[in-house]
Amino acid sequence: MKTFDGYLQGINLGGWLSQCEHKKEHYDTFITEEDIKTIASWGLDHVRVPVDYELIQDNMGNTKAEGFLYIDNCLEWCEKYHLNMILDLHKTAGYVFDDFENCNSFFNDEELRKRFFAIWKEFASRYGQYHDRLAFELLNEIVDPNVSDEWNQIAKQTIVLIRIYAPDSHILVGGVLNNSVTTLRGLDMPYDDKIIYNFHFYDPLIFTHQTAQWVKGMPIDFHISYPGTVEEYLDATQKYLPKGNEELYSKVSKNLVDKEFLFQLVRDAVELAKERDVALYCGEYGVIDQVESESMTRWYRDLHEIFEQFHIGRASWSYKEMNFGMTGQAYDEIRKDIRNYL
Repeated sequence: MKTFDGYLQGINLGGWLSQCEHKKEHYDTFITEEDIKTIASWGLDHVRVPVDYELIQDNMGNTKAEGFLYIDNCLEWCEKYHLNMILDLHKTAGYVFDDFENCNSFFNDEELRKRFFAIWKEFASRYGQYHDRLAFELLNEIVDPNVSDEWNQIAKQTIVLIRIYAPDSHILVGGVLNNSVTTLRGLDMPYDDKIIYNFHFYDPLIFTHQTAQWVKGMPIDFHISYPGTVEEYLDATQKYLPKGNEELYSKVSKNLVDKEFLFQLVRDAVELAKERDVALYCGEYGVIDQVESESMTRWYRDLHEIFEQFHIGRASWSYKEMNFGMTGQAYDEIRKDIRNYL
């Protein structure tokens, strides 16, 4: 199985150029060179940089040249502190992962797809020359499981376009169901030897997102420990999470939600990567800052050991704020331990 060398241990810069108030003051202050220096001091090798289309496109689809300055700055800082970088298109016109009900038109709307292609033509022509330290991630978290075929087609068209300007850049492609590790088999065979299969891992969601106010049905005072029994996890999942989340537990033969449980969720992806001779990368994983410290540390440790065993590259979510921020107060007592498990 291939490894994504140079992108084995990283962290997300969520909330900076994506999922944010798109104003210059925010861009200028949320992440600075000092943050990149800090990340490098933790011994990590890369950052994943989520970017919304609003940074570099106006509402008519015209390019906003000033937005590229922030990507350029980050690339320069990363070079200075010997970090690689992943440029992740987190939101495109007509599609964002957290507005699923209003976003499916993207997959069949020619004008929206043209705007998506235009972004990638711009990214590839500007940044393809940095292929030795910058990788491209096509689009964050395709939610709907019913658009797998459409997404494969769009991904292929985009890769063909990128290759005109960036023949040597690594390109990350994820599956449906929010980049679930269980949906990678739905991806087409890698189009060339620089394609990376990308997944996100927040499993079990009832643990990693406990108390999350944006999860429909989740009580703000619900807590659950890790590890725990499948019975208690399944019961809470059925009680508090949207229908369909309980299917996770049918994919494993375990009575405990523990390291072996997590491994069984990842195992098929590892086998697929070996079959297709492609590297695996986990673009997001993490635990909300409301989880008690011991459970949080154990979950990070167990997942870290699995990633290390199979040489899976990854970037934790997230560096700052966003309810998962590694620099937040919730991590004060355990930050040093958690950083050992990134």
